[in-house]
Amino acid sequence: MPETTSIYLAVDLGAGSGRVIAGLVKQGKLSLEEINRFENVPFEKGGRLFWDFESLWAGVLEGLKGAVDRFGPEKIRSVGVDTWGVDYGFIGSDNELLAGPRHYRDPRTKGVMDELCSRISAETIFEKSGIQFMDINTLVQMGAEVQDPDSALLHADQFLLIPDLINLRLTGLARCERTNASTTQLYNPVKKDWSRTLFDALGLSLSVAPDLIESGQSLGPILPAIAGATGLSSHTKVVTVGSHDTASAVAAVPAEPGTKFAYLSSGTWSLLGVEIDEPILTPLAREYNFTNEVGVFDTIRLLKNINGLWLVQECRRVWKEEGNDWGYFDLAKMAAGAVRLQSFIDPDDPRFSGRCNMPLEIMDYCRETGQEVPLNPGQIMRLVADSLALKVRFVLNRLERVVGYRVDVLHIIGGGGQNERLNQSIASSINRPVIVGPYEATAAGNLIMQKVACGRLASLEEARGLVRRSFQTKTFHPAHPAEWDSAYERFRNLID
Repeated sequence: MPETTSIYLAVDLGAGSGRVIAGLVKQGKLSLEEINRFENVPFEKGGRLFWDFESLWAGVLEGLKGAVDRFGPEKIRSVGVDTWGVDYGFIGSDNELLAGPRHYRDPRTKGVMDELCSRISAETIFEKSGIQFMDINTLVQMGAEVQDPDSALLHADQFLLIPDLINLRLTGLARCERTNASTTQLYNPVKKDWSRTLFDALGLSLSVAPDLIESGQSLGPILPAIAGATGLSSHTKVVTVGSHDTASAVAAVPAEPGTKFAYLSSGTWSLLGVEIDEPILTPLAREYNFTNEVGVFDTIRLLKNINGLWLVQECRRVWKEEGNDWGYFDLAKMAAGAVRLQSFIDPDDPRFSGRCNMPLEIMDYCRETGQEVPLNPGQIMRLVADSLALKVRFVLNRLERVVGYRVDVLHIIGGGGQNERLNQSIASSINRPVIVGPYEATAAGNLIMQKVACGRLASLEEARGLVRRSFQTKTFHPAHPAEWDSAYERFRNLID
């Protein structure tokens, strides 16, 4: 099939929405076309928080059908799926989903890590997994499952992470792609396999762990039932991409070869890290709570999660419920009119981690810490942008200590890069250039790994060259360095 006629479909499911995006390479450039976008709205039932998996699945099928209507079945070469990490569902011996997947923000995990660490030390957990300690991790969620007499675990044949559940329905094959497996805190990045030590510590049988598969591999053709439901050709293949969305996004960082770069995947979460060859499992990495996740082409993503635009999303939700349906660009414009660097929050304070009245929590935090209290949405949005920018500097400083070198440039990728006020604040905060783009890095990274699976790209450097040719970027330069240095000292005294 000539390359100019090949269409690749990226199924990209994020914490707020899902998309099916078509990718076409023409004249040496990758172009993207959104076929279908649908909401990802969790729901509460009996005090528990779930993902609406069946709704997501319906959105995926609708997007695949829309791609057939748009391009015809014969041009569509493959499908690749990426989603957020850590969450999973249990399947039975018939490969059917036994219960709706729980949401990582479900409160059932509170206190589980402390109980687990009474049986196995934090040092051992980090040595065996290389993953930062967060209540959202699959390890902690599984700890809650083991203690729950109503858990579907009791009847499960296997667990599968969210992208693997989608792939199972597309192909009938149950496999766990390695980049996402590495987010679970149940995977050993040195041995490159599930950690028996951590499964044993949970009292969880290793038999429930699925077989692993690399990114850039073929899972096989779609099932006849999927071909019938969508109109896709029975020859359309499903391939493994960096199924953890950050792995796909980092694959599409348009870094020049040889540069000492860091990346910030900017969205609901801000994930700040570097790309290295081997995991770093030093005491300092554990003290600073960094994470070693697997990337495509057997790389390691040494990074840290920062509570990112979740703060903005929750503020917007609260204000909408109060009758003010402001869009993100409206909020950014309000923030631009507010005075910068007045008051700060620690974005990663636990009080901001779940659903809450975020504006009120922010005001209370400032009041309790003796700072000037923001009084209107513009001031709150400015405070959030300043605080995120300063937290990026804080984490970047620690990251450089762990890796032992200075980062020259920061690449911001993902939809959060459209917030130019935040981009400029980050550049000024870290006093280094910031290169922004592509906004659709996750979809681009998904699509280039499909081209790897189909033999069209041979290396990560070659793939990034395609990204550089295909997407425009924008560079932000630091401003007011002395002012930001002074603010950083205040911020560090507040959180450190």
